This record gives sequence, structure tokens and C-alpha cells, in this order.
Amino acid sequence: MTKLWGGRFQKTAEQWVDEFGASISFDQKLVLEDLQGSMAHVKMLGACEVLPQADADLILAGLQTLKGKAENGELEFSVSNEDIHLNLEKLLIDEIGPVGGKLHTGRSRNDQVATDMHLYLKNRVTEIIELIEAFQSAIVEQAETHVETVVPGYTHLQRAQPISFGHHLMTYFWMLQRDKERMRESLKRIDVSPLGAGAMSGTSFPIDREMSAELLGFKGVYQNSLDAVSDRDFILEFLSNSSILMMHLSRFAEEIILWSSEEFRFIELDDTFSTGSSIMPQKKNPDMAELVRGKTGRVYGNLFALLTTLKGLPLAYNKDMQEDKEGMFDTVHTLMGSLPIFEGMIRTMTVNTASMEKAVNSDFSNATELADYLAAKGMPFREAHDVTGKLVFTCIQRGYYLKDLPFDDLKSASELFEQDIYETLLPKTAVKRRTSLGGTGFDQVHYQLGLAKKLIG
Repeated sequence: MTKLWGGRFQKTAEQWVDEFGASISFDQKLVLEDLQGSMAHVKMLGACEVLPQADADLILAGLQTLKGKAENGELEFSVSNEDIHLNLEKLLIDEIGPVGGKLHTGRSRNDQVATDMHLYLKNRVTEIIELIEAFQSAIVEQAETHVETVVPGYTHLQRAQPISFGHHLMTYFWMLQRDKERMRESLKRIDVSPLGAGAMSGTSFPIDREMSAELLGFKGVYQNSLDAVSDRDFILEFLSNSSILMMHLSRFAEEIILWSSEEFRFIELDDTFSTGSSIMPQKKNPDMAELVRGKTGRVYGNLFALLTTLKGLPLAYNKDMQEDKEGMFDTVHTLMGSLPIFEGMIRTMTVNTASMEKAVNSDFSNATELADYLAAKGMPFREAHDVTGKLVFTCIQRGYYLKDLPFDDLKSASELFEQDIYETLLPKTAVKRRTSLGGTGFDQVHYQLGLAKKLIG
């Protein structure tokens, strides 16, 4: 088969070489974006009288026909036509005749593919933002239910201080809020049109790039033709933002996995988001959380792969840049699977408040309350810290907790202790008293929930 670009070639490549160089196996995902870009381009060519209006109308009608077939899954693509652009051009020529070959006037595959990816990411990032917001809504729903559920807070995976479980969950809300803001901010760089930049230097045809950009819904155009066809920063930014988002999901997944274990028993995942064992009948595995944690690595890999591909490329377009798509598609697919999975896990999980209460009453996470109590009565905090540490050691030796210490033992450690120390040591009291802005105090958690609800509408 003669290539659409094959005029100067005397030999044709063997099939295995064609297959190695072709991208149609994956860039067919851009079929609707490619058709959308072509429709805008030919409308502009007709309006600028680069093409006779009759030719532009015929091409547009042919593209509409192809669009309908694409939406119905009726288009067949060929490796011999390499990529989505040449495949669609060949299908257009088959549909309407040689006039279809005029579509490529005033553009190159270089600006065409860049336009496709800008359109693709603009749509996908908008959808990802919506998925993040749905996930945030699930977190708010659970957090609001458990503002006054007290759970051990951890540092170094050691019990540290009692906190509101709602407060803990809301930590991930704010992580996701930053992820959402980064995605929204990235749209400024995505929402720019490279169409009309040509292969690298623009075109001698009297085209109107602003018109085609407006037809495609872009807010601006690249001001430099070399930059327009060689820029992949917008994909790198998406992959970077996605890596941070997946890191947040992975951290949350790790906690879900811990909390659902027999050792914690803080939560139970719904059966929908769990699996069993083929040999151990008792098992209920948090496989969906584990998969999200595992898929984080592939998103990181996609970012580093593209960074590595681009780092040594001279301007403008190079065939290496064909490697920009699979990682982008894979990351989009991973995010659009992981976010709804996580939303469902959080929305449907059962919180075992009894296990949490037992845990928070069976540790020394209230030790800071005792030290703060002494400091509030005038003892230097370092001295209060030392007194408290010795009391903890005494408890460990005797096999009980600070709240169980006889008052005589407390009094012998410091004359500053009064009977109200026992109320202070209660986990719920400890949490309630943390009233500083952003703290775990119940009033503060309700305050941040109010802020959160405004952010997600």
C-alpha cells in the first residue's frame, strides 16, 4: 500500500517495521479529538478562502459521517496507515474522494497530534476534577458522622495523641483539595491551541489560528510555532499532578489496609470492595485498596518515562515524542478507576467505634494532656515532660494506664495535681480541649467541615 507521505520513497517497509513504528494501536483513543480538530480546521480553511467553500462543506460532511461511525465503533484502522491522523485521512478520502486530501492544507501531523492531546487532556482533567470532588463528598459524609468518635492518633506508627476520627478523615479531604486545585491550575496550560503551527514554522496559507482555537473551545493559542509542536509540558504537569494525587490515595490506602486488619479492627470494608481467599475461608482482603496502592508505581513510572524521553530532544518534533501517549492514557485510566473505587470504599465502610474506644482507652496517648496540665499550672514544660515520662514508666511497671494511677502517686510526683486531672485524662476531654485553629477539637472539626462543604458546593 502506498503511504500518504510516500512520494519520495522507492521501497516500502516490511510489515514488522511498520508495526514497530505505528501508533494506531494506542492513539486511536484520540479518534474523536482528531475529528473535532479536523472539523474546526476545515471550517477555518473555508472561512479564510484557503479552500473553496464547496470543498470545505464536502470535507466537513465526510468528517461528520466518520464521527458517527466512530461513535458506533464502526471504523476499522490499519497499521499500514501508522497513526490515527493518516488512518482518518485515508478513510475520509475513501468516503468522499480525492477532495479529502485537501483537509491537510495548512497543517502538519505535528500540530495535529498536539491539538488532539490538548483536547483529550482538557476533557479528561475536567472529569478527574469531578471525580475528586465526589470522593471529597464521601469523606465529608463519613467525617461528619464521626466528629466525636475518638481514635488513637499516630506518629511513627506509635500511638501519640487521641484525635477525632472525623478530623483524621478530613486530612485527606484537604490533600484532595490541593490535588483538585493543581488539576484546575493545569488547565491554563492545557487550554491552549497548537493548531496551525504546522510542522514547526507555521504556514504560508492565510489561516486564522484564533478562529480554529475558538471553534475548539480553547482560550488561547501558542505564540511560537516551534514551541507549539514540541511542548509536552502540559502532559508532564498532568503526570506530575497525578503522581501527587496517587501518592495521597496510596497513603490513604495504607491506612485503610491497617484499619481493616484484625490488629486494628477500626473499620470493615463493604463486601463490594473486598475479596476472599481461594484457600482460607475466613479471609476478607482489602484488595481494592491494595491495588490502588500498587498502581501508584505505574503512574510514577509514566512521569519518569516521559521526563526521560524529552530530556535530550532537540527542537522541534522527533519520533521519540510518540512515546508521550501511552503513559498519559494509562495514567488517565488509572485515576478514573482509582477515584471511584476509593469513593465507594469510604462511603460504604463500617466504622467500628467500639474498637476505637477500646484502643484509645488502652494506651498512653493522653500523656501529653498530663504534661500540659502541669505546664498550665506554671511548671516549665520540660520539667512537666520529665514528670509525665516517669509516671508513664511507673504505669508500665505496674501494668496499668495514667487514668488508673492512684491520686497519691500523682500527688507525690507533683503537688500541682488536683482531682480534675482524671477528667483531663479522659480521651474525649483531651480531644475536645484541642481548640486551636485547625485542631482536632470537636468545634474545630465542625468548622472545617463547614469550609469543606462550601468548597464542594
